[in-house]
Amino acid sequence: MSAEHKFLAVYLGSKSGPKMAAWQALPEAERRAKEREGMAAWHGWVEKHKDVIVEMGGPLGKTRRIDASGIAEISNALTGFTVVRAASQEDAARLFENHPHFAIFPGEAIEVMPVLAIPQI
Repeated sequence: MSAEHKFLAVYLGSKSGPKMAAWQALPEAERRAKEREGMAAWHGWVEKHKDVIVEMGGPLGKTRRIDASGIAEISNALTGFTVVRAASQEDAARLFENHPHFAIFPGEAIEVMPVLAIPQI
């Protein structure tokens, strides 16, 4: 059995993109029904993959950017995260195929990247 590695999955979505506009245009009762369907599917995804989820993560709120100029409120496409274990990045990516984030909810994509070891000096 190959060694498992940690991978960070970030959920991406736009507050002003076409998927969100279509979601917001749904009648309230239909949107609430889709929300219930999506949350049930998301919980099902978590249950199916609970053995490889290292950190459930969650939704992300407003972003502050800190740089040499100071601190500023910004907007970006990051909407949430999860950390999983897998033998390879390809295996980690496959965990998120047809994920409710974009299959039901108006999310646009999920990006998966390895969590690398901190270099020793």
